[in-house]
Amino acid sequence: MSQATLSSKNQIVIPREAREALRVKAGDKLLVVVRGDRVIVLQKPERHHAAIRGLGAGVYPGGYLQKERKSWD
Repeated sequence: MSQATLSSKNQIVIPREAREALRVKAGDKLLVVVRGDRVIVLQKPERHHAAIRGLGAGVYPGGYLQKERKSWD
């Protein structure tokens, strides 16, 4: 765990440990996600659809999506 300080210009320096974990360097774009009182910093993917693929896996009970899709016909 690292600590960062908010400057008077509302800027922070991403600690080295976090930069290395995200594999980012100066000038790279980052995504900042706010979830309630938590903030998540992610490396911006080159292709968003590849980054979110599979996030819903296991969320719906077995067969739910197939049943729902059939109801559209």
